[in-house]
Amino acid sequence: MDNLIRTALLLLVTLVIFPLIVLQYDPSMTTLQWELFRESGLLMLGFAALSFVVSELSKNYSQTDKLWGLTPIVYTWHMAWRGGFDDRMLLMAALVTLWGIRLSYNFNRRGGFSWKFWTGEEDYRWAVLRALPVFNGKPFRWSLFNLLFISFYQHALIWLFCLPALVVFGHVGNGLGLVDWLAAAAFLSLLVLETIADQQQFDFQAEKYRRRQAKEPLDGDYLRGFRTTGLWGLARHPNYACEQGMWLVFYLFSVAATGQLVNWSLMGALLLVLLFKGSSDFSEAISLKKYPSYAEYQQSVARFVPGSHLLWKWLPKRS
Repeated sequence: MDNLIRTALLLLVTLVIFPLIVLQYDPSMTTLQWELFRESGLLMLGFAALSFVVSELSKNYSQTDKLWGLTPIVYTWHMAWRGGFDDRMLLMAALVTLWGIRLSYNFNRRGGFSWKFWTGEEDYRWAVLRALPVFNGKPFRWSLFNLLFISFYQHALIWLFCLPALVVFGHVGNGLGLVDWLAAAAFLSLLVLETIADQQQFDFQAEKYRRRQAKEPLDGDYLRGFRTTGLWGLARHPNYACEQGMWLVFYLFSVAATGQLVNWSLMGALLLVLLFKGSSDFSEAISLKKYPSYAEYQQSVARFVPGSHLLWKWLPKRS
C-alpha cells in the first residue's frame, strides 16, 4: 500500500515537471493553440473542482470516475468545433465518443451512476485506501489527497491525454492519410478487445455472486474468486492494457498531422501508463490478501502484455 502513496506523489510531481520540460523542448504552439489550451484547461479545472466539492459533501469519492468517460468527449468536440470540424479532428472526436459511451455504459451497469448524481456505487479501492494508517482518522489529510490526486491530478491527466487534438488543431486542413486510418483501425480494435474483456469480467462476477447466493458448489475460477480464462488468461489486466494502448494510438493522429514522430502531447499517454502501473499495483495488493492463489496467477500470466512475464524471468538469468 505504501507503494501506492509513493506512486501518487511521483505522479503529482511528474504532472508539474513533465509538461514544463516538454513545452520547453517543443515551444511551437501558436497563439490560437494557446488560447484553446487555456479554454480547455479552464474546463478541466471546473470539472476537478466539481468532483472535489461533490465528493467532500457526499463522501462518495468516485465523482471523477463518473466523469472519466464523459469529459474527453467534451474536450475533443470543443477542439473539433474550434478547428472548424476539420476531418482529422472529427475522426478523433468520433472515436473518443465511442470510447466514452462504452466506458460510461460499463460504469453504469456496475451501479456507478444514479439519478441522484452525487450517489452511486463507489470504487471499492477508495474505501481500502481511506482505511490505511496514513489516512485513517485523519480527515484533513484525506481531503488534501482527494483534492490533489483524486480530483485535480486525475482530471488533469484526462485532459492531457486528449491534447493530441490540440496539436492537430494547429495543423488543420492537411487531410487524412494512411497513418490516420491505421490509427483509427487500431483504436477501434483495442476498443473491441476492451469491451470483450469487460464483458467477460462482468459475466464472471455476476455468475460468481449468483452461485454464492444460491449456495451452489464453486469450482475452478469461481472457487479461486477471480477470472483466469478468456482474455484474462492472456493478461491479468487486459482492459487496462487496451485502455493504455488506445490513448497511445490516439497520439498518432498528432504524428500524422505534424509529420513528427515525437511532440509534447505524448506526455498524457505516458502519464496514463504510469497511473495504470500504480492502480494495478494497488488492485493486486488487495487481490493477494483476498485470494490465496493470486500469487500463482501473477507468476503465470503477464500484467498487461501477453508473454512479457517470461521476458522478465529470463533477463536476470542472462545478466
